[in-house]
Amino acid sequence: MDFTFSVVPGKTIHSLVHANIPECIRQVEAAYLAHDDKQTVNPDSYFLRFPEQPQNRIIALPACLRAGTDVAGIKWIASWPGNIQRGIQRASAVLVLNDLETGYPFACLESSIISAARTAGSAVLAASWLNGRSSRVKSLAIIGNGFIARYIYEFMMELGWEIEELCLHDVAPTESERFSSQVVRKERHSRITVEADLASALRSSELIVLTTVAPKPYINDLALLAHHPIILNISLRDIAPEIILQSHNIVDDVEHVMKADTSPHLAEKLSGGRAFVNGTLAALIRGRCSVDRTRPTIFSPFGLGVLDLALGKWIYDEAVKAGTAIAIQDFFRAER
Repeated sequence: MDFTFSVVPGKTIHSLVHANIPECIRQVEAAYLAHDDKQTVNPDSYFLRFPEQPQNRIIALPACLRAGTDVAGIKWIASWPGNIQRGIQRASAVLVLNDLETGYPFACLESSIISAARTAGSAVLAASWLNGRSSRVKSLAIIGNGFIARYIYEFMMELGWEIEELCLHDVAPTESERFSSQVVRKERHSRITVEADLASALRSSELIVLTTVAPKPYINDLALLAHHPIILNISLRDIAPEIILQSHNIVDDVEHVMKADTSPHLAEKLSGGRAFVNGTLAALIRGRCSVDRTRPTIFSPFGLGVLDLALGKWIYDEAVKAGTAIAIQDFFRAER
């Protein structure tokens, strides 16, 4: 029996992801549909917190994916917001893949890129379905201009999204300036603004992407959303529960998103129920629910471990085929 254990480093993963963005999104969609078909096991995420460092956490996301992929695994992702001031990324992560026949781990992949790519894939997939399968909007606001925002923007550009006006807002203006100068494809937009005023950014945008590290809601005024935008609530805690209750809500998984004081979780606590959720992304894709654009439309994805697993297994297979996975022979002792 082959007990080879392989390591796939970030450089390899970055190359595979950026060369195959449509395939990344296909993998994410397939995982959502497999989850909808109950071909997955996706337990609750486990949060390791530090009383002396309440801003920091490490999250474990175990999962199992059938649907022809037949792999289990776990993502172990740390979030240290203070890393930004150190000049390094806030999040760091690894993904371990396990064989379902023996239970043995067979690969370890750098996973901050996988995590960003599956988040971007989920966001862009949802944006398309919420926008009537159209990849064109007049105006896009990105609130929070860090690593995840960059991936979402790059995925949109690679898929040919047409966006006339781009508005960037971050509590740290230097992040917006850096995003504008280093990430934005200026030839793809007729107007690009770095907006210091959050209200103006929200009020002027047809599509809003929230990618912040906000610990609690700060978007409290429903009047700012009177134009009924589509909101990708990626960072999950930006929107007041009162606004959630007045909006059309699509989530990735109802059970998973109702925890850890996400905006939907706060809305559940406030209302005493979950009737405000109108459906899941998989249900929308399969036609079991529809979008109501007579009010703000909000997509809130908690982030399912099966998405990391699906994308990670595809990346592993591609790296093995290309000879870019680093095999470690005799990693496990073979004797009984």
